Amino acid sequence: MSGKHILISDPSLRDGNHAVRHQLTPDQVRAYCVRAEAARIPVIEVGHGNGLGASSLQLGEAAATDAELLRAARESLKNTQLGVHIIPGFATIEKDLKPALDAGVDVFRVASHCTEADITDRFIMFARNAGKTAYGVLMMSHMASPEILLEEAQKMEAYGAETLVIMDSAGYYLPDDVRRRIGLLVDNLDIPVGFHAHNNLGCAIANSLAAIEVGATMLDGCARGFGAGAGNAQLEVLVAVLHRLGYETGIDLYKVLDLATFAETEVMETVPIISSASVVSGLAGVFSGFLKPATRIANDFGVDVRDVFFELGRRGVVAGQEDIILEVVEGLSKRKQFA
Repeated sequence: MSGKHILISDPSLRDGNHAVRHQLTPDQVRAYCVRAEAARIPVIEVGHGNGLGASSLQLGEAAATDAELLRAARESLKNTQLGVHIIPGFATIEKDLKPALDAGVDVFRVASHCTEADITDRFIMFARNAGKTAYGVLMMSHMASPEILLEEAQKMEAYGAETLVIMDSAGYYLPDDVRRRIGLLVDNLDIPVGFHAHNNLGCAIANSLAAIEVGATMLDGCARGFGAGAGNAQLEVLVAVLHRLGYETGIDLYKVLDLATFAETEVMETVPIISSASVVSGLAGVFSGFLKPATRIANDFGVDVRDVFFELGRRGVVAGQEDIILEVVEGLSKRKQFA
């Protein structure tokens, strides 16, 4: 174990945007990136919570354009790589990827729902042909069996993905769930495997450690857990624990602790907590980014948000289907009136 390197990627300025309704500003991005560079963070993700091109009424309108956020980050980064999250359909090659390439993006994380890897082929190939790093990312990965995840991951590998990341987008996993999936991927892929945790059930750090136990070599972590819902694996804790276990990250511990303090005081509205709604969201397997809109709409209608999450989970709703939240809440409200 001692001396093994784990690549850490920090999506605070992308996943964290969910927590502030996509209102991060270029000044906040610039200031965070300066400190992340000083901490020697290898990769920083920047953008709307749902990635390039996702700013919209349905998904949430961002305070700044993708171009403005990427420019602010690029100006502040020298050794730290600049990454973006891409969901084909929200993003297009002409409208979003080409401008991102021109803006100096280094890492293109191309994501799909866990059973829809087919939609990523052109996007992964575009990034590779441009000489950039391309990851394949499978979101809401708990919704597929380990065997199906492997099939989808192999597609992304065939398209040219250089790393395969599975996301526990709902914070649903327990450590054994992670071991089964990551272990199967590591044994059957010829590219590195990474893991992106959410903390709905309090297992983000434990799940991240479970991933590396069975061969993952890349992990996501956010400062103070800054991310959707109950937040992500807490970056500074993740680094500290990895160092204690003898892994190498190349990250300066004191400076990543300072980075987390800065994020808490200057970037975040509140530090993520595991609220009752977050626990239910995790149990129901519902996308963590639904926490704020579901809570707001449920409160407007006088409906218990816990019932909302269980119904969303029963329907298998995924990111991008935010409009269904209102439909579910209205249905529960009517049922309540006639009970």
